[in-house]
Amino acid sequence: MSKPYTETDLSDQFDSDLNWRRKELSDLKLAIKVADKIARPALLRALVAMTYAHWEGYVKFCAEKYFQHLTLRRWPFTALSRQFYVNSFLARLDALFQTRNSIAARCKLLNEILDNRDLRFSSINSDLIDTRSNLSTDVVQDICLICAVDGKHFADNRFLIDQIILKRRNSIAHGQWETVDESDADDLVSNALALMSHFRTLLENKVYEKTYLAA
Repeated sequence: MSKPYTETDLSDQFDSDLNWRRKELSDLKLAIKVADKIARPALLRALVAMTYAHWEGYVKFCAEKYFQHLTLRRWPFTALSRQFYVNSFLARLDALFQTRNSIAARCKLLNEILDNRDLRFSSINSDLIDTRSNLSTDVVQDICLICAVDGKHFADNRFLIDQIILKRRNSIAHGQWETVDESDADDLVSNALALMSHFRTLLENKVYEKTYLAA
């Protein structure tokens, strides 16, 4: 896939990735409707697992493409909102807290933080947008923070994300029996797609309105 050089490129890639996910979930729902009574429970369980997979996959895809688009702009950190500069040191700070670094090492890091604002934003540490194979409300809110967008909508949908999508998927993925009612299938998919679309819109608005730039 080509790089998202322009805002339109980014939107097109968001569209393309969401479309194949939406179609796959639609095809699976159709397969459930025409399946015989014996096969239907297994397909419903597969739908839960697949719905979660697309929720996690789309959030990660959009976040990666969003940062790729911004790194292609080659903005200096001074031109961007503060979070982008903060992001550049988060992984190193985490490593610093986990080890017994010397005073000299800590001073070096602090001096780099103070002195390097004129550098250009050229990459994002992939660990910062890691879904951890467990995209809970807290994890998606962390990713929103890294992307400098408002994650409140996901907090408002905590039960849907953590209990309906994630917990049921984990039960199925770990080999536990999970009964899935066919009447829940449409709501499960439509609600997950709405969450995915909301995350995409947050990033897209950020790019089109250029609110990633320093005020």
